Amino acid sequence: MTRTVVVTGANSGIGLATALELAAAGYDVVGTARSASKASVLADAAAERGLGVRTVLCDVADAESTAKAFAEIEADADIWAVVNNAGFAQAGAIEDVDDEAVRYQLDVNLVAPARIARLVLPGMRARGEGRIVNVSSVAGRISLPLMGWYCASKHGLEAMTDALRIEVASYGVRVSLVEPGSFGTGIWDGARYPDEVATSEYADAYARARRTTTAGTSLLPDPVWVARTVRLALGSPVPLARYLVGADAVGGVLAERLVPTALTDVVKGLATGVRKLRLPR
Repeated sequence: MTRTVVVTGANSGIGLATALELAAAGYDVVGTARSASKASVLADAAAERGLGVRTVLCDVADAESTAKAFAEIEADADIWAVVNNAGFAQAGAIEDVDDEAVRYQLDVNLVAPARIARLVLPGMRARGEGRIVNVSSVAGRISLPLMGWYCASKHGLEAMTDALRIEVASYGVRVSLVEPGSFGTGIWDGARYPDEVATSEYADAYARARRTTTAGTSLLPDPVWVARTVRLALGSPVPLARYLVGADAVGGVLAERLVPTALTDVVKGLATGVRKLRLPR
């Protein structure tokens, strides 16, 4: 029997690459998207490759929309696995991001994967098997200036996933984290920035960040490598708890562990433009 895998946020970046990769590997893939136009992106990409991928409309930040989408999927097939990929990036210094923006960041990147787990776990438990793969980021391990709330959402996702993995293991459900570094997904091209800025220094740093991400996207690795890691996690009889993907992710985690915090603080501040290098006079 073909196993059904749901991939959230499957219309671009890692989600799109993952949906296509899994469909090519023989899984019955259902990709979710927030709108019909976004869903058509996945459908068209799959058709170009001769792959069969179903689409379902789902706004993961909306509990009612999510429950309706997963009920629709389960009416046709048992969900064997979920790849919680849907997410977005909220840029901004901590003092520049208001409560509403913080809540939405956490709702999409952290609360939604937990909500989806609640929806699929009863069926997985009854069948005695299932997989949940939560797509995090190296930002789930390393915090950076101007990315504090995005990093917080991914730190939270990792903590929640670690707890979930232990809680459901005895039911035959395996839970893994995939932690990509920088890939050509375009997530920071479309990042949200604060409407109001506390200081001119932050404004300069935001402008610098926009220039850097826009110019550097074309040079980043293809997200297919992340998609292949997801396929590896789903295909393994004993999946790892965590999969770091990308040389920058591995190097960044090593540096965070081995280099003194005082030094990494300086490097991060200078790299993002929130700290100025003061030369001796």
